[in-house]
Amino acid sequence: MSVLIFIDQSEGHLKKASFEAAAYGAAVAKQMNTNALALVLGNVADGLTQLGNYGISKVYQIQKDIFNHVDAQVFATVITNVVKQVDASIVIFSHTQTGKAVAPGVAVQLKAGLVTGACALPQNDNGFVVKKTVFSGKAFALVNITSPIKVITLNPNSFGIQMITENATVEALEVTVPNATIQVVATNKVSGEVPLSEADIVVSGGRGLKGPENWGMIEDLAHVLHAATACSRPVADAHWRPHHEHVGQTGVQIAPNLYIAIGISGAIQHLAGVNRSKTIVVINKDPEAPFFKAADYGIVGDAFEIVPKLTAAIKAMQNK
Repeated sequence: MSVLIFIDQSEGHLKKASFEAAAYGAAVAKQMNTNALALVLGNVADGLTQLGNYGISKVYQIQKDIFNHVDAQVFATVITNVVKQVDASIVIFSHTQTGKAVAPGVAVQLKAGLVTGACALPQNDNGFVVKKTVFSGKAFALVNITSPIKVITLNPNSFGIQMITENATVEALEVTVPNATIQVVATNKVSGEVPLSEADIVVSGGRGLKGPENWGMIEDLAHVLHAATACSRPVADAHWRPHHEHVGQTGVQIAPNLYIAIGISGAIQHLAGVNRSKTIVVINKDPEAPFFKAADYGIVGDAFEIVPKLTAAIKAMQNK
């Protein structure tokens, strides 16, 4: 019985969260004294042997054009068939949009227990207990999976990667692929230097920016940090910024290594979407802003004075 890790890709490139899922799956396999296998669906330009650096021993790839767009029902059926074919007992996904859409379908078809949003390795001393976040990251739950096959989605940026120097073997796999249930008629790409869901650093602005005409300093800071830009919900609702940049409980939930909040008060709905960030920096002129209670570092002052100076200082440091 092996561990199978689903490796997500987009436009031929492996997604960052997939490497973390691979390392997590390999660690689970080591716990269970078994092999870590990976599955890639679609045409990928990146070298798949590199997954060996994350502990994967073998990569199965199914190269069909149908997989270049995510159809949750098709993906779930194909992955279920692969799980049976390779005799996997544990299936790992990243807790991304694809993982959230596909993992439940796989669990249903396999009659498997499912834990979404895992944040630690399973505990095996008394069953198979998985730790996950609940209540928008405010608490944790320990869930014991008792089914023979187990499905887990891993919260991004919650598991430390320890790389090794190995190459995985790559093997083409043939499975029956059902007909697509959806048809893609258009693709609208989000613009920006770094996709929000993949960003290590995110610079975010709120109503304290006073208007869309002042967003240039957010973009300037993000540019020097090679970061993604984001915003609070009131900013998106006011059409200062596009809704795909809205982070929070009702927007995109992120977990970057560094989140810089500028002119954002820190309402509980916003915190629910960013509180898994490794480090939070808050810049706000209101010393009583709720965000300061959640911040690792806080600067009380006028963002219009602080942010340009911060950007200039980072540029000067980079040019040394």
